[in-house]
Amino acid sequence: MSQREPPRSGKLGRRPVASLPDKLDLALVKRLREVVGGAPAIESELRALADQAGGWARATEAQLRAAERRLGKLNADPTSELGEMATEIRRVETLSGELDEARSLLAGLERRTRELRTAWLKYHADSAPPLKQGT
Repeated sequence: MSQREPPRSGKLGRRPVASLPDKLDLALVKRLREVVGGAPAIESELRALADQAGGWARATEAQLRAAERRLGKLNADPTSELGEMATEIRRVETLSGELDEARSLLAGLERRTRELRTAWLKYHADSAPPLKQGT
């Protein structure tokens, strides 16, 4: 038995609505949470995590803006089906939550990075031999 797609209305209905976005790679989220929670990390890993998390946030924000535009177009079209609108509303809600999480983890990562860099600088300042004056 084959399933047919329900008829779509208006110009937006000519192309299928993309499925809900997949959740970010769980390994990245897990590692971000660990580092933000106090796990040790080296400078290169901190930079890589910041790059990856920043990319995640930018991509999620772009997807959210696109979903909001699609929802606006559907809302403006009186022939739009409620099912299409519901799909976009769910997508917007999902992406909003994911963007909030990405921003929160990025802010936590920035704080943690400052802490680790400060600790490194303090360690090296405390362990350095005193400077000789007047020689």
